Amino acid sequence: MAVSVILKTLNEEARIGAAIESVLAALAGIGGEVIVADGGSRDRTLAIAADYPVRIVQLDPATAPSCGIGPQLGFQYSREPFICLMDGDMLLDPGFLPEALAFLDAHPRIAGVTGHVEEMNQTSLEYVRRGRRPSPESRTGPIDRMNGGGLYRRAAIEQAGYLSDRNLHGYEEFDLGVRLRVHGWSLYRLDRRFVRHFGHALNAYALLVRRWKSGYLRGIGELLRGALGQPQWRQLVQELPELKLWAGVYAWLAVMIALPFAMPSPFVGLAIAIALTAGVVGGMSLRQRSLRLGLYAVVAWLFHAAALPLGFLQERKAPDAWIESRIVADGS
Repeated sequence: MAVSVILKTLNEEARIGAAIESVLAALAGIGGEVIVADGGSRDRTLAIAADYPVRIVQLDPATAPSCGIGPQLGFQYSREPFICLMDGDMLLDPGFLPEALAFLDAHPRIAGVTGHVEEMNQTSLEYVRRGRRPSPESRTGPIDRMNGGGLYRRAAIEQAGYLSDRNLHGYEEFDLGVRLRVHGWSLYRLDRRFVRHFGHALNAYALLVRRWKSGYLRGIGELLRGALGQPQWRQLVQELPELKLWAGVYAWLAVMIALPFAMPSPFVGLAIAIALTAGVVGGMSLRQRSLRLGLYAVVAWLFHAAALPLGFLQERKAPDAWIESRIVADGS
């Protein structure tokens, strides 16, 4: 029951050494391999990783990195019957793999199992909001996706076609979960820690702009485009909770734009639009118990709503095609 652990990296020199050491310790007595799947780091990430018994693979410089391409890059070089996926800024809990492997052995129709992702960065509004937000995919028991990674069966992934869609800049875990369920598989979260995550210590608004520039916010549009005409389309549309939110945001924006033209006086319409916007921010602030978090949530909605159509119109490549890459080092 050996495991291929895939570490996705992009400029992770500060955390990659500790991440690899946590994985090597967890694999002791289990067996397997560590694959560092790099998206084109320009810092010392690869030099640090090369000091460990790992296989390092890197995207071709002409290939743009994305959230979906990293896992698939590592998967195409992996060999073991189980695949553990995590980021290069995470620390794997030492007891997770034995418990997860035993669980999969006892439940042959479960494709993947994960645990809780403990967020260590509590300074950014994004991570504070994420920690407070009730999230279906963070519950224990049966789940629809394994955000943050986890342990998968290779056989299930191969039946679903591929690990992650190289075209996606976000929502790659949900995409995999839907494709697995279409083939009769399920996912599960244990009530235990999977990893500790040391996320970006950026200002929340700077992180939002960074995600806009990187294409991350286009993920949901790319997800919808990729599922169009596929067996998982109906299930995806029914199960993706964010679609209702974005529909509401678009309706709100349409009302805001129409009000100045629909009222006898454009100034009255504009005043009503401003009042409604203040009401939305106020409502979110009450829900988040913080004006800063409420305002940030509304700004994030606007960024996501603007990015969705851009993602849907993005040109696609075959998701199961070989990813242009090279082996940098093979110390495994």
